[in-house]
Amino acid sequence: MKGLKFLAAALAAVMLDDVQAHPGKRAVPRQNLQYDAHYFQQKINHFPENRLPYANDKFTQRYYFDSTYYKPGGPVYLYISGETSGPSRFSNLQTGIIQILMEATNGLGVILENRYYGASYPFNTSTTDELAFLTTAQTIADNAYFAQNAVFPGIKGDLTAPKTPWILYGGSLAGAQTAFSIKQYGHNILYGGIASSAPIDVVVGYPEWYNPIQKFAPQDCVNRINNIVDKFDDLVAKKQTAAIREFKTLFGLEVLTDNRDFASAIVDPIGNPGNYLSNTWQELNWNSTYGSRDFFYFCGNVSDIDPPKEIAAVDYAMSKYTNGEPWVGLGGYANYVKTVTRKHCSSGDYNSHDCWGTQNQSAWADITNTAGRSYLYTSCTEQGAYIDAPKEGPTLLSRVVDTSYEQQWCKWAFPKGKYNKIPASPDLNVYKSFGDFQFSANRLAFIDGDQDVWNGLCYHSPEAPAPRRQTSDLHPELFITGAGHHWDSSGILDVEAEPQFIREAHLWEIRTVKKWLRDFSSWKPSGHH
Repeated sequence: MKGLKFLAAALAAVMLDDVQAHPGKRAVPRQNLQYDAHYFQQKINHFPENRLPYANDKFTQRYYFDSTYYKPGGPVYLYISGETSGPSRFSNLQTGIIQILMEATNGLGVILENRYYGASYPFNTSTTDELAFLTTAQTIADNAYFAQNAVFPGIKGDLTAPKTPWILYGGSLAGAQTAFSIKQYGHNILYGGIASSAPIDVVVGYPEWYNPIQKFAPQDCVNRINNIVDKFDDLVAKKQTAAIREFKTLFGLEVLTDNRDFASAIVDPIGNPGNYLSNTWQELNWNSTYGSRDFFYFCGNVSDIDPPKEIAAVDYAMSKYTNGEPWVGLGGYANYVKTVTRKHCSSGDYNSHDCWGTQNQSAWADITNTAGRSYLYTSCTEQGAYIDAPKEGPTLLSRVVDTSYEQQWCKWAFPKGKYNKIPASPDLNVYKSFGDFQFSANRLAFIDGDQDVWNGLCYHSPEAPAPRRQTSDLHPELFITGAGHHWDSSGILDVEAEPQFIREAHLWEIRTVKKWLRDFSSWKPSGHH
């Protein structure tokens, strides 16, 4: 789960369709392996009883696999690609969690690209009607149908489910889809799954996104930002238009006339409602290959106690509005946004739809197939989790941002079609019907990180009711201290050399899967046909 525009931009950089290589030819280091694209004929509509069209039609769904470690009788590990393209998940086969599990169990790893992402679109455009088949139910049915019918060229034998144990892994949105897949199809098709940082509970507004940052980030930085936001919000409450424009000018963002757009722009280095361009707290990672320290560089600027004089002076630029009290840290904050954050807007048009301007209704209505549009549709229809400001207490995001800010995008992006329309507010029951915080399915493991911005929606959420069930081999769970968003998905080809809590998480995942595999011969799929 990421910022929509940031995500779409990132995907463009990682589309690797022209790069082909073969896992069996080890002429390149494993971390640089690429994989041939394969294509599967997937049903557009798994549920013809819903009376939608295309009841018998199919679309081409892309997948990739790695058989480096496979030996006959080994399991298949299905990596759920989630809200991105298949190639951008290659690291999971190369060095990450799927590589770790394949090596430990002589398994085969496969990445299945989600419908409506990458090259796996059922249609050439994404109108509201054409998006009618982008649902949780259709997506998890894809996983089961693929497992029952997949072919791996060059691999002898039938590796389909349920004759072969298929074990799913997904992180974030894909983690939720993993959990839902096992809940729905774990009795007869899919043998097991690991759901990492999986938002199994959803809400419309999710100000708790900022809670781990508020708690675990450098507190001098956090406190300074809290105080600056309080002062800005006071100007808004008092409708001090001239002062607000002066404040925006300090950041070089006076062109953002909508206060919510401006608030989103200046919180971009931390993370904002759906369109951040920076590497934020969510992009931190124990493995520097896949993570970024940009958040800490940002915080270092805000909390600098010895800034250049011209930057320190900016702390007093707004003091006339606060009875002479300085806005401590404002100089470093504004300078970072002006000199670093603004550069992420490559066009230099900060009020454009590609940057921080969100009020262009026709831009939202663009029906071009993009990951950002697909993810927004899921947010508007089933997932919600709009990032907004808390109603009380300190905040890193200005209180001008509430759920209506993102809900309006849904209205503009997805006008009513001939046979499909979006709900007035996300239908949270789709997710909650699987069990919410009481979610349980045999051979489904939940693994989360205590510093993950999405943990408030995950199995280990502080909002989950106590007491929790006792962990067991059939219902295992692990909460990683000091970890962020599905940090267990990364690896370095040497588990023993990893940081201790990540190392132990990976060893736990290996043990968990091996226990399941020992019992596979006694598993009796029910209702399979």
